[in-house]
Amino acid sequence: MLELKGVSKRFGGVVATDDVTLEVKAGEVHALIGPNGAGKTTLIGQISGSLDNDSGTVLFEGADITRATQHERVWAGLTRSYQITSIFKRLTVVDNLALSVQARSGSSFSFWRPVAVEAALFDEARAIAAEIGLSGRELAVAAALAHGEQRALEVGLALATRPRLVLLDEPMAGMGPEESENMIALLKRIRARITVLLVEHDMDAVFRLADRISVLVSGRVIASGAPAAIRAHPEVRKAYLGEDSIV
Repeated sequence: MLELKGVSKRFGGVVATDDVTLEVKAGEVHALIGPNGAGKTTLIGQISGSLDNDSGTVLFEGADITRATQHERVWAGLTRSYQITSIFKRLTVVDNLALSVQARSGSSFSFWRPVAVEAALFDEARAIAAEIGLSGRELAVAAALAHGEQRALEVGLALATRPRLVLLDEPMAGMGPEESENMIALLKRIRARITVLLVEHDMDAVFRLADRISVLVSGRVIASGAPAAIRAHPEVRKAYLGEDSIV
């Protein structure tokens, strides 16, 4: 579904990603792990189109999207969440989701549009709220939600674009154990129909969710494979954790 060929990005003299080659297969949860500063968020930016590549090629479902804008990639079926929660905090849950549905569908909220069209838009928004675990919270203002609920809402904004591939940048960041379990349950629900590229530091979540794992260190992919192979990889243990095993 996604193929990166020799993708690189530099910021002045700093090499953020260095000749990255990576494949994400349709229908899988592919985790991207690595220490802080490894270049994971930069790579997500390059895949999503928020950052240009200095070199390399990005293919999505066989099409070259290297020069496509971020919104063109969303229309093509590739969308992302952010490391820092990015939602409309002054709006309600359902209004947040309706805006994302509206952006995808082209609805204008015009007074002259048929009522049934806008009703369908909000029906879809409420259905997404239920899927992300916010049923009964649709009218809550987003700023009043708990941290875990805000992170779930951001995933909901991505889902509202009906992606075929979603890039999730540390969706469990700052969560407690119960909130993390709720996010893991959400990701298990959506994986049946959406391919996921997951950047995450919670190793328990990674090994519970991922079909394959790639390890990024100093901007380069040093290993990629099934979870068991990554867990046993000596270079991964040394470079990523600095200890004898991944736990």
